[in-house]
Amino acid sequence: MPRFARLQIILVVIICLFLVAPVEAKKTPKKQNKSVAPKAKAVTPAIKSIVLMDMTTGKILQSRDANLAMQPASITKVLSLYIVYDTVYAGKARWSDRVRISPRAARTGGTRMYLEPNTEATLGELVTGMAVVSANDASVAVAEHLGGTVEAFVEQMNIQAKKLGMTQSCFKTPNGLPAKGQYTTATDIVKLSTAYLERFPASLTIHSMQKYTYHGITQPNRNRLLGHYPGVDGLKTGYVGKAGWHIAVTAKHGDTRLLAVLMGANNPKFRNKEAARLLDKGFAMVDGKKAVVMEKTLPAGRLL
Repeated sequence: MPRFARLQIILVVIICLFLVAPVEAKKTPKKQNKSVAPKAKAVTPAIKSIVLMDMTTGKILQSRDANLAMQPASITKVLSLYIVYDTVYAGKARWSDRVRISPRAARTGGTRMYLEPNTEATLGELVTGMAVVSANDASVAVAEHLGGTVEAFVEQMNIQAKKLGMTQSCFKTPNGLPAKGQYTTATDIVKLSTAYLERFPASLTIHSMQKYTYHGITQPNRNRLLGHYPGVDGLKTGYVGKAGWHIAVTAKHGDTRLLAVLMGANNPKFRNKEAARLLDKGFAMVDGKKAVVMEKTLPAGRLL
């Protein structure tokens, strides 16, 4: 082969090597990337906030993220009920008072007593509906009756909340239906529930009712632990999409009364199960005894 031809071949080979080398260099990082482990996704807690309290001594037995702010949902009704009881006990209202049902109250959505506009119900009937079936329409009717307007009643709620030391709460509705700027914490719900039950212990007569019938319509209590967990006699549940499923539940064994507040559960079944488990733990800590609860006896039901 002529010398010139050999030189041409060598030159072609050298040029090819320079062209291929960068391509291979670019491919190498891609192979390395495949070996990198994917980032782990953050796990959302099944319950956002928890407080367990021995109401007999006032001692907090367990707490987690208790100051996390979220929508209060229907637990708001405990504050509305506090004002109603306070008004009645002060002699400014009676359970037998007739309350006019406005169109605004009647058309309120969510859980209801199915009140008809321009009819009447007694204050006692409406309060029972608020406590047992979590009636939003009854809450509006009561707010209008005692406050003159819903807005004026809500102002009273926030004034009362401050008096109770609820420094991490702001209420915009009397029933807990979603509203911009409305929030509370498990810590504040403990303060509210404790004050409510200590001042108005007779309210448990209503809160412990497992069902309520009004105008031929029977509805179960939204607190599904009633009748399924030993000693449970209150208090209130709630649900709103952005916050999740809440419960403030109280139970008494002997001389010991516990209060468990769980907020932001993923679903009602898990909320009920964890509330029962928390009460079990509390009674075991205080009394050294455990109240055994069969999980299958706790109905899930998409109820507040």
